Amino acid sequence: MGLDRRAFLERSAAAGAGAALAGGAVAGEAVAAPSAGAARHGGRPGRERRYAFTVMGTTDLHGNVFNWDYFTDREFDDKAHNDVGLAKISTLVKRVRRERGRRNTLLIDAGDTIQGTQLSYYYAKVDPITARRGPVHPMAQAMNAIGYDAAALGNHEFNYGIPVLRKFEEQCDFPLLGANALDARTLRPAFAPYSMHRLRTPFGRDVRVAVLGLTNPGIAIWDKANVSGKMVFPGLEEQAAKWVPRLRSMGADVVVVSAHSGSSGTSSYGDQLPYVENAAALVARQVPGIDAILVGHAHTEIPEYRVANEQTGREVVLSEPLKWGQRLTLFDIEVVWSRGRWTVERVGAEVLNSNTVEEDRAITRLLGDEHRKVVAYVNQVIGTSTAAMSTADAPWKDEPIIDLINHVQTETVKAALAGGEFASLPVLSQASCFSRTAGIPAGQVTIKDAAGLYPFENTLEARVLTGAQLKEYLEFSARYYVRTPAGGPVDTAKLTNADGIPDYNYDAVSGLTYEVDIAKPAGERIAKLAFEGKPVDPAARFVLAVNNYRASGGGAFPHVASAKQVWSNSEEIRNTIIQWVRAKGTVDPASFASVGWRLTRDGVPVF
Repeated sequence: MGLDRRAFLERSAAAGAGAALAGGAVAGEAVAAPSAGAARHGGRPGRERRYAFTVMGTTDLHGNVFNWDYFTDREFDDKAHNDVGLAKISTLVKRVRRERGRRNTLLIDAGDTIQGTQLSYYYAKVDPITARRGPVHPMAQAMNAIGYDAAALGNHEFNYGIPVLRKFEEQCDFPLLGANALDARTLRPAFAPYSMHRLRTPFGRDVRVAVLGLTNPGIAIWDKANVSGKMVFPGLEEQAAKWVPRLRSMGADVVVVSAHSGSSGTSSYGDQLPYVENAAALVARQVPGIDAILVGHAHTEIPEYRVANEQTGREVVLSEPLKWGQRLTLFDIEVVWSRGRWTVERVGAEVLNSNTVEEDRAITRLLGDEHRKVVAYVNQVIGTSTAAMSTADAPWKDEPIIDLINHVQTETVKAALAGGEFASLPVLSQASCFSRTAGIPAGQVTIKDAAGLYPFENTLEARVLTGAQLKEYLEFSARYYVRTPAGGPVDTAKLTNADGIPDYNYDAVSGLTYEVDIAKPAGERIAKLAFEGKPVDPAARFVLAVNNYRASGGGAFPHVASAKQVWSNSEEIRNTIIQWVRAKGTVDPASFASVGWRLTRDGVPVF
């Protein structure tokens, strides 16, 4: 049942005395005395005891503080004219606190905080927070200043290793929550599972709000190198079923879950783990006692999604705000005093758009120096290019800019294998179009240009696959295209991302030549697969240069995760590209670009 927003705001403003202070420990609590006006309000005879409060939520901030794109070095903008960053979120939060009453609100996050921009990369790698007398992470500074009460762990929190995450945790004034992030040896929580917050009402009866944090089981695959033997990540449903009853028995009147897990019920790592990646709706459906779930991880916008619990029939309200600080979720919750306790009567959710407000100057001033350092860093010139290259057409054409990634990866793996057991095997390489707006200009090439090709902190590996396995790998990749009959026009706006497959899960493989026949059904599209002009022998062995996300099962591509690993590197592919450009001095597409694959329909090229 939804809420009447106007009535809700009136009740929130009238209450005016709830105190929401986050407990730094697992179950820390604090309260504040009610105002005189609230005490009078609560003392009115015969007035029904109701209390309204708001839980605000963000997710997938990915290192965005400013409304700035460090890969283009200008203000962020997209086709929908969204804005990004915590400085914008801060303005929205202040507005909500004014409307509802500061003490009638909580502010939480659903994870993926410290990776994603050159700002966050700089303070993990270039001027690391883990250094002796190192800086305070900009995300910690901003979130502390805004006044977050709790945040769940995201999978990208582990990208830089546990020491960086622990240092970030130490710098935050709020707890990082992960009920299903367990110590591998003791199987006890490695982070606080929950936080408990007390909101003081005008009636002398506090409302106790528990926030349960759940992270993504895929961490065990995607960041295997950082967590193997140290932490394990069981399923969200299992751990929610364990903790929600405990929170209720501890006196929680309201249980809010902050889950770094989408709501679709799907997984991108296939059957490598017995857990669901995007399990938020399953948690709502299977675990009784939850009132609301802040959803993360999927980078989609879901203002309000209601799921009926199978055991109780009660609706659980889910909401996912759009990534990078583009949206702020509001859960408006109304409770009523009944039979000696507070009971949730109504929950509603909505999202606010950060492009409707200006950046909070208190946040931009606070981190102005950090921002300027990073802008100077990304504008360092590392070489020149003889021609401009762009990813604009890369999702449907073999473009030189993707060839550049594959060329660098192939050279790196060949050099690493030289003189060894696998030096005689042909080296192939996979690469994806991570951004359709990345580019290398003609003339000077900067760090931001090269880094824009690879916005993720992936590292490079080498795996051995057979010709038959590579054919299946390419067929799986080609599912990305919408089946398009021969003869008619081709609309590139509708050609890709079939069944919601993201751009980063379409791989182009260099070193082979092949056609992708989009007129045929998925699984029957790869034609004329050849190596050095001859059909690929199904039994032949090849080395595939592959990023660690794909090698560890990301995207659920066949064979690669179980293939023999013959080399791996801890250096980010992004930095490998930057170092290659620096070493060469000049990037000349003529030296590496070729058309190795093309789209066809019944054998006729599409482009």
